[in-house]
This record gives sequence, structure tokens and C-alpha cells, in this order.
Amino acid sequence: MNIAPIKTTRDYDRALRRIERLMDAKPGTKNGDELDVLTTLVEDYEAKHHAICPPDPVEAIKFRMDQLGLTRMERGHSTFPPVLRTAERS
Repeated sequence: MNIAPIKTTRDYDRALRRIERLMDAKPGTKNGDELDVLTTLVEDYEAKHHAICPPDPVEAIKFRMDQLGLTRMERGHSTFPPVLRTAERS
């Protein structure tokens, strides 16, 4: 097991390839421990370099309503769900 911090895209790609080969490793084995450490390192790298920002709350609600096929009429002529309509009038 040769584990080092993931600092570059090349390191990241190498770690992902190794994780793929270790996916069937049993917990508590040498390979299972290597898999555990590598996934922790990859998660840390991804959090720093590929962070996903949360969506704007209103846009998220509109998106979900569109997914459900709700029309403007079904939404009560508002872009906000009923719970937020009172705040819209203020």
C-alpha cells in the first residue's frame, strides 16, 4: 500500500483507478483498509476542488414544481408555493 495525499488531477485520477480495482475488497483486510483510506482522501480532494454550491432556494422550488408538471394556474398565479405566498405579499 503506497498512499500519499492527493494534490493534483493526476493523483486524483490514479486514486480513482485504484479505488475501482479495490471495490470488492473485504473490510478489515489490507485491501479493504487501502480502499477506506483512498476513499477518504478522494472525498477530501473533491470537497476542495469540485464543490457543488447549493441552489438558490426559490429557483430550487421552481425547478421542482416544473418537474412535477405544475402550471402557473396550479401554483395559484404565483412563483411561490402557498407557504411562501404571504411573504411574497409583504
